[in-house]
Amino acid sequence: MGKPTGFMEFARQEESYEAPESRKKHYKEFIIPLTDEQAKIQGARCMDCGIPFCNNGCPVNNIIPDWNDLVYKGKWQEAIAVLHSTNNFPEFTGRICPAPCEAACTLGINAAPVGIKSIEHAIIDKAWENGWVLPQPAAQKTGKKIAIVGSGPAGLAAAQQLARAGHDVTVFEKRDRIGGLLRYGIPDFKLDKALIDRRVKQLEAEGVTFKTSVCIGEADLPKGVGNDAKEKISPQQLQKDFDAVLLTAGSEVPRDLPVPGRELEGVYFAMEFLPQQNKVNAGDKIKDQIKVTGKHVVVIGGGDTGSDCVGTSNRQGAKSILQLEVMPKPPVEENKPLTWPYWPNKLRTSSSHDEGCERQWSITTKEFKGKNGKLQSMVIATVEWSKDAQTGQMKMSEVPGTEKEIPAEAVFLAMGFTNPVACLLESFGVDKDARGNARATTDGEGCYATNVPKVFAAGDVRRGQSLVVWAVREGRQAAREVDAFLMGESVLPR
Repeated sequence: MGKPTGFMEFARQEESYEAPESRKKHYKEFIIPLTDEQAKIQGARCMDCGIPFCNNGCPVNNIIPDWNDLVYKGKWQEAIAVLHSTNNFPEFTGRICPAPCEAACTLGINAAPVGIKSIEHAIIDKAWENGWVLPQPAAQKTGKKIAIVGSGPAGLAAAQQLARAGHDVTVFEKRDRIGGLLRYGIPDFKLDKALIDRRVKQLEAEGVTFKTSVCIGEADLPKGVGNDAKEKISPQQLQKDFDAVLLTAGSEVPRDLPVPGRELEGVYFAMEFLPQQNKVNAGDKIKDQIKVTGKHVVVIGGGDTGSDCVGTSNRQGAKSILQLEVMPKPPVEENKPLTWPYWPNKLRTSSSHDEGCERQWSITTKEFKGKNGKLQSMVIATVEWSKDAQTGQMKMSEVPGTEKEIPAEAVFLAMGFTNPVACLLESFGVDKDARGNARATTDGEGCYATNVPKVFAAGDVRRGQSLVVWAVREGRQAAREVDAFLMGESVLPR
């Protein structure tokens, strides 16, 4: 390594943020990246640990020690080449990935881990600024045509890999813009959508064709699943027109909360709320947009989507925001000897929480109440968790005397997603697993292939709700399998 003693000499430095009261007034990104010198010092903290657990902690297996060393030595152009060798879109992961690599960092056993995510962010931003990210069109075309259904990170990663292998790739998206949940699930203040547009232009220059507002084999979609389709193409037509089809449509069906009063106006899925604000930010006019200005807001669900609802509600000017989680409050610090190098259970406070939000744990929702069809309040209660003596599973029970009614004029259900849209898989005849995902393996012969000839599946549509970085991994791996299926072998990396 460039600085063998760096981890003993330098402290971890986080990226800084614009002040909460200032950033709540807009929807732009507010992270202040590291300077070149700061990134160099953080790269110097990477120890020559012998076994870089960060590589396996990262789903795309980023070669992290190598680009940390290159940043320390000021070799930025070499650093982006190494980073791009495993990750098609580091500007996405460098902003929104929770960084499981840092949880696996060897230095993190007894000190603050290397700031891997902030270094990745610095590398890709510098690469774009200097014009080092250029289209890489294939030298020769294969004549093979591939359809990709869904334009989220899995679909985009697969499209880029397959186009560079020389195939003609067409990406179909039911929304009016490319990006999937990158576009409409993640707020602009966490991911500037110009970053997606910039990558789309690169992919187009590499030969990828994008078709928006096109539905593939889907009937009426469940509530909370967006659809801007003006055209519909049957799976049979797609299979006829293309040599292979890759499904990367995500896991979009939100988990519901069937309690009394669920039908009241004011109870929404998070994915009814967040995409509307992103569309407005993009210049669209939304009739009857969900707005929480001056309202008591309750967010049910303690994950990233819930946090995004908190940040958006703050920017719309909510009167109060309460975030509820049914699980117990995690510990402030993880038990490192027990969890390292795996992702730990610990209390995580997001930038949206810092902007203003009350959080409560071990809370269940019993009822929504309203008048004239509009939500006014909700009934909640405290629960406790215990292990079932027979099954060993954790079970929930309500604590007597804890039931109470609280004001709630807008409630957002942010409890995760259960499965892909069933009608998409059923229209192709794709077998589903026990959770309703497309059934396809990731090892052995026929990786990512479904039971339907020449139809593959990758990303959340196959593995279920997950991270952007896992979607990129699966898109890349599935691209290799599709390439091998069409050509008999593949030179694409897995």
